[in-house]
Amino acid sequence: MLPRLSRAVTQISKLRSLCTNGSTQNPSFFSRYGYATVAPAAEKDFPSKSPINLDKMFLSKPCSLALPKDSPLRIDEPNYEGIRRFILKLLLFYSKQSISIRGANVIYKRIVSQVDKPAIYEVFNLEKTFKITYSLLVLHMWLVLRRLKEEGKEGVDIGQHVYEIYNHDVELRVSKAGVNLLLHKWMKELERIFYGNVVAYDSALLPEAKPNELQIKLWRNIFSDDGITTPDETDLKAAKAMARYVRREVGSLSLTDKESIFSGNFSFTPLENKAPVT
Repeated sequence: MLPRLSRAVTQISKLRSLCTNGSTQNPSFFSRYGYATVAPAAEKDFPSKSPINLDKMFLSKPCSLALPKDSPLRIDEPNYEGIRRFILKLLLFYSKQSISIRGANVIYKRIVSQVDKPAIYEVFNLEKTFKITYSLLVLHMWLVLRRLKEEGKEGVDIGQHVYEIYNHDVELRVSKAGVNLLLHKWMKELERIFYGNVVAYDSALLPEAKPNELQIKLWRNIFSDDGITTPDETDLKAAKAMARYVRREVGSLSLTDKESIFSGNFSFTPLENKAPVT
């Protein structure tokens, strides 16, 4: 299992210090030795070239991602009454911690739903391999943890629960990908990649960051096999579009109310039929 989020924050601070001091050329892209060779996911039926006009995507202003009250996607707290509610209260079902854990589970389901849908691979011209799926998972984890942090200690506490659920899910995904031996070694490698990506995305959104820094980080962490290869025109368009998508999600999550965020009653921008075909 990966360390608790509080320990992760400490290590991320150290990594950011290394980046500032120039001790590493690519702090956002740690060694992929063995990582890229994990067995690809079973699904590989995505097009090699996206037919979507990426230049016209994610140009609209950010807006709240909260689900409407009548949305069938909502997962609200159960409102039991009478003796059942009384017993559940005694069992701490309605304690603040229990409510936070249930909210964290819903939040993580929103992340996994966005990452596992075929649309995100089709839109950004990505093959569904373990490496790419994991990179997208980390990206959306970062988006959510960043938003939760805006709510102070209460948000950080819920973020801790989300992080622990993520840890368990990653371990299952690694095992499912065919890595049964040296599992701890693999988890430590993915841990380093998680930290590096978080540092990279945080730094790319700083006011002093270059305009194309986020695009470069996304290319290295998600699109490139080795973090070095120069993208072709199609991949460059996809990386630019993903940078716009990320910036829009950051703004939209900030506009989403606290209650919707904590309960997980929000949905990332849907990517199905998002843009006109060229």
